[in-house]
Amino acid sequence: MLKVNGWSSRWASLLLLCLAVCSLITPAVTVKHENFKTCDQSGFCKRNRAYADTALATSNWASPYSLDAASVKFEKGILTGIVSKKIATTGETVRLPLTVAFYESGTARVTIDEERRQKGDIELRHGSKAKKQRYNEAEKWAVVGGTSVSTGAAASKDAEAGTTKIVYGPASIFEAVIRHAPFGVDFKRDGETQIKFNDQGMLNMEHWRPKVDKPVAEKKEGEEDVAAEADAEDEGTWWDESFGGNTDSKPRGPEAVAMDITFPGYQHVYGVAEHAGPLSLKESRGGDGKYSEPYRLYNSDVFEYEMDSPMTLYGAIPFMQAQKKDSTVGVFWLNAAETWIDVTKSTTAANPLSFGIGSSVTTQTHWISETGLLDVFVFLGPKPQDVIGAYSELTGYTQLPQQFAIAYHQCRWNYVTDDDVKDVDRKFDRYNIPYDVIWLDIEYTEGKKYFTWDPMTFPDPLGMNKQLDEHERKLVAIIDPHIKNEANYPIVEELKSKDLAVHNKDDNIYEGWCWPGSSYWIDCFSPKGREWWKGLFRYDKFKGTAKNVFIWNDMNEPSVFNGPETTMPKDNLHHGHWEHRDLHNINGMTLVNATYEALLARDKSEDKHHVRPFVLTRSFYSGSQRLGAMWTGDNQAAWPHLEASIPMVLSMGVSGFPFAGADVGGFFGNPSKELLTRWYQAGAFYPFFRGHAHIDTRRREPYLAGEPYTQIITQALRLRYSLLPAWYTAFHEASVSGAPIVRPNYYVHPGDEKGFDIDDQLYLGSYGLLAKPVTKEGQEGQDIYLADKEKYFDYFDFWTYEGPGTVTVAAPLETIPLLMQGGHIFPRRDRPRRSSGLMRYDPFTLVVVLGHSGDAEGTLYLDDGESFDFEAGASIHRRFSFVGATSTLMSEDLAAAAAAAPSKKAKDYLKLMEKVRVEKIIIVNAPAAWKGKEEVEISEGLDGESAAARKVTLDWHPKEAGKAAWAVVRDPGVRIGGGWKIGFA
Repeated sequence: MLKVNGWSSRWASLLLLCLAVCSLITPAVTVKHENFKTCDQSGFCKRNRAYADTALATSNWASPYSLDAASVKFEKGILTGIVSKKIATTGETVRLPLTVAFYESGTARVTIDEERRQKGDIELRHGSKAKKQRYNEAEKWAVVGGTSVSTGAAASKDAEAGTTKIVYGPASIFEAVIRHAPFGVDFKRDGETQIKFNDQGMLNMEHWRPKVDKPVAEKKEGEEDVAAEADAEDEGTWWDESFGGNTDSKPRGPEAVAMDITFPGYQHVYGVAEHAGPLSLKESRGGDGKYSEPYRLYNSDVFEYEMDSPMTLYGAIPFMQAQKKDSTVGVFWLNAAETWIDVTKSTTAANPLSFGIGSSVTTQTHWISETGLLDVFVFLGPKPQDVIGAYSELTGYTQLPQQFAIAYHQCRWNYVTDDDVKDVDRKFDRYNIPYDVIWLDIEYTEGKKYFTWDPMTFPDPLGMNKQLDEHERKLVAIIDPHIKNEANYPIVEELKSKDLAVHNKDDNIYEGWCWPGSSYWIDCFSPKGREWWKGLFRYDKFKGTAKNVFIWNDMNEPSVFNGPETTMPKDNLHHGHWEHRDLHNINGMTLVNATYEALLARDKSEDKHHVRPFVLTRSFYSGSQRLGAMWTGDNQAAWPHLEASIPMVLSMGVSGFPFAGADVGGFFGNPSKELLTRWYQAGAFYPFFRGHAHIDTRRREPYLAGEPYTQIITQALRLRYSLLPAWYTAFHEASVSGAPIVRPNYYVHPGDEKGFDIDDQLYLGSYGLLAKPVTKEGQEGQDIYLADKEKYFDYFDFWTYEGPGTVTVAAPLETIPLLMQGGHIFPRRDRPRRSSGLMRYDPFTLVVVLGHSGDAEGTLYLDDGESFDFEAGASIHRRFSFVGATSTLMSEDLAAAAAAAPSKKAKDYLKLMEKVRVEKIIIVNAPAAWKGKEEVEISEGLDGESAAARKVTLDWHPKEAGKAAWAVVRDPGVRIGGGWKIGFA
């Protein structure tokens, strides 16, 4: 949310905007590359890229790292040893402790530390200290499970000379072959190598060394400069580095870690979010259609970001997966420092005479981080859900949000008064447009002071919240991590007096500039800081908030207007005297973590019925998915940004953070009515669905679009609300398995190589709903790729298509290209309501889509949509299955174990849901044999209750030209949470 034309009543803020913001306003919206480093301008990246060039260009290159065979020990699933690094220029040997752990989940982990750094601190100026050891606390924030050490992992006796081999994983089908000299690791599945560490010899751990001030030799007149040794290291950025007028002191000297990771036989790699590029990552070493820069992970406030770029954005997830036919593998590079990743590919023919037939593509990646451990997790699949599931087990599953959070959110910078909010709320009702949440940006505060309300424009926030609550609607208010440095502001006085802010390199409180002007930053790495932050959200402290108020954490990269690369200096100090460079990419997650805990603790009277927190974040890291949602930042009201939003959201899903979306309509600029309409149609398929706009844009609430646009947008919104049961079930699946909520083609069809780079269409959950929103101006038809030989049906009129191959779907402005894949059953709620909360006891429609097999299956998950009572079994989880051979549709309990001994909360919830029924069953592609049959037989009591069989009417509709036959059972009289069977034959 970089806001470029904000206004403040304070002179300091005016000055700030002139210096830090006004210079950014340009006639054409474009990223300012000069504000952000390239690899060549980042010392450690440049050094390691040069190191890689040397390794690749030297025919007899030998990596200087070797594993001391005598040091190797393997016990109880963990291998340890010492890797030695020989320094050619000095003859010195650096000892690097190695740990390779094998977990019950089938995940392996390789960690390399530095022995000399393990104890002691480095004295800094003014007597302060910086940690000497490498940063080793990323695991504390990112890893929450999946690390039970394997009892079945075993050392193999048939290892080749010079190697150690460990077999592990399910049925011992995985192997780790550890090469001693040079050091490297090959990971195999079923005897075939899947991943190779240090295969190209690019492993490089910059070891600790004392700083030596070298005297500058005086050059006499006429003398030539003495040439440096050919193999001497470039020391120019070891101890300090300047960029954009800022100098970064480096008291610990050079300490980068780097290694090449090769995926032999894998052409496609995905992940390492967040970037504005295609889902299948491009090569990054230059050339036609390739990037010339590595992918960068360094959370930054990159306003006006450009398309198709490896530039860093707001978040960092160093998790990559590789895909080939019927095989998926992955790695997670656990490092919180600035990281660059090169991607290259090579092709190997099956034999010299094959002329490319049977050739194999291998992807090589080169990972470079500024500080920290070398700490890499390995996932050997073989399926996409195996890899993403194992990563999610490690870093945590997606939060199961409240139901309102997956409905539609209305936002702009800014709704200017509480009357403005109430007026927008009333107008949504007047135009019969559903929405659940309205948002407040920074202008609601008094002078940019968080936890306050402007008394002139928001005199009655509780009255505003009360009106919203009447229709089960919520308010989200922004709270950023920068705290205004102003006298008589109690929040900042406490922050200073309790010493809870981030410090500068001299170990004094750090002062920077952001929206309020002079600001301090809460240090949420500090337990005391988090505890203090938690207390600020109590209803009696943050007056004007109520139970329907939730929080937006923005600018948490952190964004610092006068800082290097618009963020905090790397030599700032956090709790424990860790430098900011060590933990930069985790910073945003620590704030969201503290805010999440604060929302849980804000009112002790709610202890017995805690509602699930909702927090939106811009900055994120691995593990942030446990805490809330993200959005893709400050996009533009332009067709390319709409187009890019789909691969960006898909990338977040396969990176383990599926609760993602983009600002509908574009943040900067004014969309045409066509673009706005098409964006709402696309946004209806984002897991996080929010309209948002910059303060300088024209108001664009859906009711202002005018006809036919308002009606078309309303139809898209109602489609989202109708499908909320399917969305909520997909969120539940993500919360227990890590599965993406919207899924790319390769995830659904991992054996279809033609679809591995498709990223402009998506599947919703496990329901076979395939959407391809229109993202180009004036387009009225859409080509959709069908990966399998299955029948697909248009969602709206049952027009029939069949794969494999590409089919063309008509897409006039009022139409969203949406197909239903045969073999699936999905739930809907079709009664239009003002908000999702008002749908709580509405009846359901089940849509049964029959394909070639004549069978179909689907699930439904329900709970109260707000509390944690589901953890005590207060939920409904049903499987619906249609068996073509017998023409029967059944509902069975997926939570039978919990139902056998239900808790009080479970009993109470089921009692509330007793009267919630199925009001309609639609069977698409209904068999022709049903023609003339006017009744179906219904049997209930399959969950143990007793009920008599009965018959109800069946309406059968014959095929039309190009369209499938379909049938409807109206009001079958069965409970959504009950066991029943319906016979159609």
